[in-house]
Amino acid sequence: MAADAAISKPGKRRKKGFPLAPYLFVLPNFLIFSVFIIIPTIMGFIYSFNEYDGLNPMEFIGFENYVNVFTNEEFWSALGKTALYAVIVVPLIYCLSLAVAVLLVQEIRFKGLFRAVFYWPTMISFIIVGLTWKWIFGDLGVLNYILTLFGADTIPFLSSPFYANLSVIVATVWSRLGFFMVIFVAGLQAIPGDYYEAAHLDGASKLRSFWSITLPLLKPTSLLVIMISLIDAFKSYPLMFALTGGGPGRETTFIVQYIYEVGFMKQELGVASAMSVVLFVIISLFTVLQFRLAKGGAV
Repeated sequence: MAADAAISKPGKRRKKGFPLAPYLFVLPNFLIFSVFIIIPTIMGFIYSFNEYDGLNPMEFIGFENYVNVFTNEEFWSALGKTALYAVIVVPLIYCLSLAVAVLLVQEIRFKGLFRAVFYWPTMISFIIVGLTWKWIFGDLGVLNYILTLFGADTIPFLSSPFYANLSVIVATVWSRLGFFMVIFVAGLQAIPGDYYEAAHLDGASKLRSFWSITLPLLKPTSLLVIMISLIDAFKSYPLMFALTGGGPGRETTFIVQYIYEVGFMKQELGVASAMSVVLFVIISLFTVLQFRLAKGGAV
């Protein structure tokens, strides 16, 4: 009995002790998140209530920066272009990534190779993606060179407003499709095969099974894909900057690039911070609305 009691005492001490090891593993990520996300967010919120150019001391001006934001036509123009871009890009990414995922969960040859090929563009930085597509779509780029070989006229991919926006959309879908494909593949593989077998025995076609089984059971995954792709669309900047530079004119100057120009080129950090807070609120409202419509992602 005494030996059993002696053995049990260390166990009791361990249970009472503070579990420090898990927090030590999390600490590096928490420090990085704090330094690059939490602290800049708090500082930006403080800047939004001050007149600040990054050099001279801050001067508290209350809500004046927010008044400037809501009366700034260029801000709303850039936000409108970003919203239109998101309305086009998000459904395209959703439909194409889902279609590719459905094909690549089937038993086909070289399935792993195809997955790697589609996923590969997501590992490239947006700056490199933009420069690559600029080399393709440029006035003296690869695509126009091929057109001239067949005697066709060149297309102003980066100097025409319509084609410039089209080029940005194509480059965005190409660079992000593989990432969301992987998410859909994981969601599709989590659906029990028994449902499809039962539907097949009942005489349901593949299309019927997709609409009645796959899509409803992918509801949480779909919500995640829509949320991430929407946030990506509203904060997109490096790809557009490298591909079009915001041109022609200001046709592809989206909201994040405009905030950057106000903050670091015009040195109006207070106004730019207020714009960032407004953008944060808009994205948060979209996210809450999506959760409401999807009832929290529940099936």
